[in-house]
Amino acid sequence: MARIFPFRALRYNPLQVRLKDVVTQPYDKITPAMQQAYYQRSPYNLVRILLGLPELFDGKGAQDVYRRAADDFTAWKRDGILTQESEPCIYAYSQTFRISDTGTGQETHYERRGFIALGELSEYADKVVFRHEQTLSRPKSDRLNLLKATHAHFGQIFMLYSDPGLTADRLLFHSTAAPDIEVTDEYEVVHRVWRVGDPAVINLMTTALEDKKLIIADGHHRYETALQYAREHAPDGGGSPVERTPGAAPQPAYPESAAMMTFVNMDQPGLLILPTHRVVYGLDGFEPGQFAESVGPYFTVEALAENDPAALVARLRSEVGKAALVAVTAAGSFLLTAIPGAAETALKDVPERQRGLDVVQLHRLILEKALGITPEAVAQQSNLRYVRDAAEAAAQVARNEADVAFLMNPLTLNALREVAFAGEVLPQKSTDFYPKLLSGLTIYAMD
Repeated sequence: MARIFPFRALRYNPLQVRLKDVVTQPYDKITPAMQQAYYQRSPYNLVRILLGLPELFDGKGAQDVYRRAADDFTAWKRDGILTQESEPCIYAYSQTFRISDTGTGQETHYERRGFIALGELSEYADKVVFRHEQTLSRPKSDRLNLLKATHAHFGQIFMLYSDPGLTADRLLFHSTAAPDIEVTDEYEVVHRVWRVGDPAVINLMTTALEDKKLIIADGHHRYETALQYAREHAPDGGGSPVERTPGAAPQPAYPESAAMMTFVNMDQPGLLILPTHRVVYGLDGFEPGQFAESVGPYFTVEALAENDPAALVARLRSEVGKAALVAVTAAGSFLLTAIPGAAETALKDVPERQRGLDVVQLHRLILEKALGITPEAVAQQSNLRYVRDAAEAAAQVARNEADVAFLMNPLTLNALREVAFAGEVLPQKSTDFYPKLLSGLTIYAMD
């Protein structure tokens, strides 16, 4: 059973700050350049809590980053930079955006709708929440240290659920009222949030999700960190959701047993998965001319006359439905198409439903077997970079910054759903749900 709860969110006070100066992309999408830019926008930008710069602190230890984050958070609450809702609410959340197709150059407009609420943290074994990607220990340790220092969640975990009836749309997006929050981010995505405090609507929403299964779309590290934190704070005997006052909406059994989440219906339009291309670098003795031979046991290799990334993406797009990818090397570009039956033989230890996925074949057959990149090296990204833009991936090869770039088609939502509900996981960065959820729209303080 998926349990969701309204909460008294902390929000930035519009009388004290401009929202566009203080919200950020999720912590793991903040580049060093973005981090510096966020710091310069406002002394109250959330990056100071999410990703502090150690050189700006008086102390010299790593823990000073988390101590300063906690101190800033306390000060912002005290000084009215952050103010708390007077009653528990959920929040309708709309993101409108445009995407230019690399292959065709055409621009498409989208709107993705969801809502922000607290979600109960469940063990994967309970088969309520399902993951689809592996996680790494270092990011989880970092987020756990921040969680322990601040006792708050500043960004939302991105959750998917299925509801062909579009309950959330009918209940939350029928009003013509102006949004309580509206901000445009650095990617020209317009984020709008409406506060929903009507107990009847909240009750209908919590009831509507009770029979749903949830898939983590984005935020695996934060989810597992929050789950670990919940285990550490569980009272003796556990607990179950309780009503604090008669007739009030149920609340988590204890504050740490829930985390802030954005719930998005998989059956609505506007849910977009982009490809994440792979760039391989630093290989000893890599020879572009021998590359085709090395992947020959598993793929048919077709030399392509095109060199323009848009043309390469368009060519790859024509192979949708097959396990195919484009390899860009200094010796030219190649279309790699899986040889029927080769993956089944070489990937006997891989679940059958994954053997035909290009991202799995790339990691297991090309990166590991043909190029000799170990799973440990992939986990540490010592020979591998992930790039959203196909032109940039190809450009890194042209600039001699990489040995080979692999251009990918996006994973389909159906493939993701099948893998996740089977309890299986895919290689990291198998999906890129766009756009990201902004951090700082709402904050869940557990004390």
